[in-house]
This record gives sequence, structure tokens and C-alpha cells, in this order.
Amino acid sequence: MKADFQAFLPNGGMSRRSKKTGTAGKPYNAGRDYYDYNLLAAVILLTCFGLVMLYSTSAYEASVNYQNDMYFFGKQAVISAVSLVILLAGSMIDYHLYARFAILIYVVSLFFLFITRFVGTTVNGARRWIRFGPISFQTAELAKLAVIIFISSMIVRFIDKMKGLKVPLLIFASGMLAALFTYVFTENLSTAVIIAGISFILLFIVHPKTTPFAAVFFGGIGAFLLAALLIIPRISEDTDNFRLRRILVWTHPEAYADEGGYQVMQGLYAIGSGGLFGKGLGNSTQKLEALPEAQNDMIFCIICEELGVFGAVIVVILFVFLLYRLFFIARNAPDLLGSLMAAGIFVHIALQVVLNIAVVINIIPTTGITLPFVSYGGTSILFLMAEMMVALSISRQIKLN
Repeated sequence: MKADFQAFLPNGGMSRRSKKTGTAGKPYNAGRDYYDYNLLAAVILLTCFGLVMLYSTSAYEASVNYQNDMYFFGKQAVISAVSLVILLAGSMIDYHLYARFAILIYVVSLFFLFITRFVGTTVNGARRWIRFGPISFQTAELAKLAVIIFISSMIVRFIDKMKGLKVPLLIFASGMLAALFTYVFTENLSTAVIIAGISFILLFIVHPKTTPFAAVFFGGIGAFLLAALLIIPRISEDTDNFRLRRILVWTHPEAYADEGGYQVMQGLYAIGSGGLFGKGLGNSTQKLEALPEAQNDMIFCIICEELGVFGAVIVVILFVFLLYRLFFIARNAPDLLGSLMAAGIFVHIALQVVLNIAVVINIIPTTGITLPFVSYGGTSILFLMAEMMVALSISRQIKLN
């Protein structure tokens, strides 16, 4: 994959690459215009599937708590429809325009993260939202998009200096600053990890040397495993640190069924009871107040229970197809900026899908990461559509020979 993306690296940066030749050495202004309707179809399919599963998952809870079985579905449907219109309109805009405001978007995202600590709204024990009248806004979602645009723009701007380590480290530090703000001011470790991952992989793609990145990656994994071996056996059951308690719950969910382990166990029960083809759409029993907040990060459990392994595989295939289209756009983008933006979106979606499913099947501790386009969350849908808008804008400038 790195070799594919490095084919976009010009001798002088974005401007030289964008106005000269394509991968076959032919002018990009030759051939017919392109628009990735396959990506658009994947987004619409995932969104519609998500709405169906959201209604199925949340109808009972919404009826009990809000006397309206369409409470969650209605809000998500309206936001999805509005976001889709914005996506279609915004994809007609040249993506270079978004890059011109990269620094502003980045600074604004840091500002929103910062003020969340002081003026944010607390939901389910986490202060991660800012409320503007009836609208709540999760600031960490903006940070993901901001980092994708900002890091891509900075790499293109300083492409001639990317062979060393000083400039890449400074660019990576800007990504880590956003991750640090996300963690410190919103206490959202999982999103901070995703932001750091996006920054790291974008730099890995363009940097000519693989060894430093491999050393950092495998060194980080080794340090994590060593820390886990040393720390986990020494975690006291009386600890007040909720992150350490999550690790205890992860290692022995059945022993902490009255705490965080309850949600994990109920999720595993839902997955196990679904079998090959599931109980049928709408026939989940775990969603009847057994699995808390099932419409959020645990919705994949209900998919497995109602649609079985077959349904889960179909969802994964849809995500793989979406990622394939993003890779295609990155591979054929008219310049380095477009390639990096599409690659950043690819990395974000891939990380979030993998982390969500890993949590659901208890491979890693619970993180609160939602399943893109499927889980409930207006801010998440809005900024996911914004990312797809950028990707489609890039695809629109691809010229097919």
C-alpha cells in the first residue's frame, strides 16, 4: 500500500504532479470526467441499513423513555438526509478550497476541544458535547476531519523537506497536539488514538524511509504488551481509575457483571444467540433493556442477533467495498493533496470499524467508538458525510483515459 501511494510523490510536490501526468504518463486533462457513484452508493446503502437497524434496536427504549418509538430514528433520519444533501452539494466544490482553510479548521477544532472542558454538556458521565440551543455537537468529530485536511496540506506544502525527520516530526507533533487536546479536554482516549493513527499513517505513506516508522510501530506494540503484562496482574479491584477498571472488566467480564462487564456479557449473549441467520429483523431480545445503549457503540451486537453471521458478514463486506472505493480514489487522485486526503479518510474509517467490532467481540476493552454510518449519533453522521463529500470532490477531478 505504501508503494502504491508513494507513486504519487512528485519531484517537486503537488503543483508539479497535478498539472502534468497520470500514472500511465498521459495528461490528466485527457479522457472523460469521473465521479465515484460506487462510493456514493456504498454511503447511501450503509446509511439506509444503519437507519433500519437503528429503528429496530432503539424502538423499545424510545417508546419506554420518550413515549415515541421513532425518537432516535427520526432524529438520525433527518440529520442523515440533510447531511446527504450537503454531501452532494459540497462534492461539487474543488477540494483544494477546503485545503486553503486547513489551518483555520485545525485551530477552530482545537479551540472547540479546549472549551469543551469548561462549557461542555455532560452525557452519560462524559463531557464531550457543546450545546447550541437544541443542537448538541461532539467536538472530537470535527478534530478528525481537521487533522486529515491539515496534515495532508502540511505534507504537500513541505514535501521537499520530507526526506529528513525534523519536518515530519513537527507535522506529526501537530497531529499529536490535536490528539492530546482530545484526550485532556474531552477525556476521549479512543478518538485521540484514532487521530494519532491518522497522523502517523499519512506521514508513513509519504516518507521515503520505512525503518523509523516500523521501529516506532513495533516498539509501541512491544511497550504496550510489556506494560499490560506488568500492570494488569497488579491492578487492585478497589481502584478508582475508570480506565484501569475497564481493563479488569475486559479480562474478567463475568466477575464484574454488575459494572461494565454487564454490557460486554449481554453483547456476547446477543452475538452468540444469533446463529448463522439470526432471529429475524426486529426479534432481538437483548435490546429489551438487557443491553444498555444498544443503539450506540453496541449496535453490531444487535445486527448479529437479528441477522446472524450472514448479516454481520454483509455489513463487513459493505465497509470493505467503501474502503476499496476510497483506496481507488487515493490511488487515482489528480495530485498528492487529493491522494493524502482520501488516504486519511480511508485510515479513519478503517480504524473506527476495526476498533468498534473488536470491542463488541471483547478483543479489546470498551472504548465508546461507534460503528460508522450505523450507530446513533448526529455529529458522527454529519462529519462522516463531510469526509465522503471531500472524497467525492477528489473523485470528480479524476480523468479516465
